[in-house]
Amino acid sequence: MPAGSQSDIVSRLKGALPNGWFQGDTPVLDGVLNGVAWALSKIYDTAAYAKLQTRVSTATDGFLDLISADFFGADLPRKPLEADPAFRARILAQLLLERGTRRALIRVLQLLTGRAPKVFEPARPADTGGYGTTILGYGVAGGYGSLACPYQAFVTAYRPVGQGIPNVGGYGSTVGGYGAPGRLEYANPSLIQGAVTDSDIYAAIDSVKPAATIIWTQIIS
Repeated sequence: MPAGSQSDIVSRLKGALPNGWFQGDTPVLDGVLNGVAWALSKIYDTAAYAKLQTRVSTATDGFLDLISADFFGADLPRKPLEADPAFRARILAQLLLERGTRRALIRVLQLLTGRAPKVFEPARPADTGGYGTTILGYGVAGGYGSLACPYQAFVTAYRPVGQGIPNVGGYGSTVGGYGAPGRLEYANPSLIQGAVTDSDIYAAIDSVKPAATIIWTQIIS
């Protein structure tokens, strides 16, 4: 029997009674002890629930929303229909997130979308290559560098895979056909997958980019 359950508490209460006081079947005693145990089990459950809410890693329900509001104000709300584990992961990621670096920008987009972005800094030789190098070159990889673009980067961010409602066409679209999946139907928020908006992506970049920098951003699916 689980600790703190009604049956567990009845067993503990019976074990505390003096030996020999009650023999054989004790329906009246059992009724009294079960009444007391029911109340104590509810108290135990409430205490266990309250203990969970004292740590971000175990908090649940509306307490996660309160934790998010305490740390981030209105910047990190729960998404529609977002489950506790996913919301908790985003809170913990933001609490411990590196900021102000190229790696931080890549990491925050990976956490948000599940896909690594492409980052190109025109003033960074590792991105542009140079004469005498073998890893990058004209017509091979990289891009044109320029010191006329200091403190700037070009980012290609990707929307999450599976964004939207699979196999359901939008209003006025034509979907389906012989051998092709697709259907028309009324949709509701419970069907939406990967509810990450472009605004979420822009906000994530802005939350980690260094001050006085420009991040030119392209978002594609």
